[in-house]
Amino acid sequence: MPLGTLDRTPPPFFKQGPSALSKLIVFSAVALFLMVADLRFRVAQPVRAALATALYPVQWAVLQPVQLVGAAGGYVTSLHTAQQNEADAVRRLADQAARSLQVDQLMNENQRLRELLSMRERVKAGAIGAQVVYDAADPYSRRVVIDRGQTHGVVAGAPVIDESGVLGQVTRVYPLIAEVSLLVDRDQAIPVLDVRSGVRSVAYGQPASDGDGLELRYTLAETDIREGDLLTTSGVDAVYPPGLPVARVTAVERQSGSSFMRIRAEALARMDGALHVLVLEPAGAQLPPPPAAAPAADATQPGPVPGAKAASRPGRQGARP
Repeated sequence: MPLGTLDRTPPPFFKQGPSALSKLIVFSAVALFLMVADLRFRVAQPVRAALATALYPVQWAVLQPVQLVGAAGGYVTSLHTAQQNEADAVRRLADQAARSLQVDQLMNENQRLRELLSMRERVKAGAIGAQVVYDAADPYSRRVVIDRGQTHGVVAGAPVIDESGVLGQVTRVYPLIAEVSLLVDRDQAIPVLDVRSGVRSVAYGQPASDGDGLELRYTLAETDIREGDLLTTSGVDAVYPPGLPVARVTAVERQSGSSFMRIRAEALARMDGALHVLVLEPAGAQLPPPPAAAPAADATQPGPVPGAKAASRPGRQGARP
């Protein structure tokens, strides 16, 4: 087909209708009118409500992934925070438990020290405060080691007490430490006095598998000692001051055909858990020295002859005129 036959004019579709500028002016005027009408008379409110109602499911469906992602992130963050808070709470609880145990221990030690000080006030003998360091390594004896020795004034044979009563006696002294044999040791013996009846006896250490204690040996069957009686130091040995609590009678067995009773007692002092103790001055050191013996007459010098004075008087009388 020849080129002259081609139609160079635009299609009829683009020729029909108003121009683009006219459309812009018209639509802008309509939009402005609708905005003013909606502002003044709210004519678009029902339309807006209908559109919002119709579009709500679409909005909800679109927002669900975003909310799920946010919820997942919040859950992970909350879980991590909760785990961290739990770990911090457990750590603080452990610290508080340790402090609570320390407080209980300090309160118990404070109470024992107060009782020990009151015991020191009741005892008039000189006392040295000491602390139990460890138990002796000998499995066949009941001994403890204290942190006071010769340099602190501790002497062998000195009685040792805690806040409850007599604990034992110093048996070995070193420059800085000393060994204390407990009352329940098999080699220990202490004179005691029954507070209720006034009966005196001697309590010996009696180690046993069911619990260490004391035993009053060679006690006659008619002796007035009962279960529950309090035994204190009698002071007759010049070692322990009188009146210190020693033990309490736990069993009195009278055997038929025997002249003696078997009496067991439980020590009042803490044989297994003593921590702070007092080392007393032996009671013998507080006693006044014995009076010096009168000097004997010298046998080399002749004494007066009996009757010589009486015999001389008549002679002098007879010499008078």
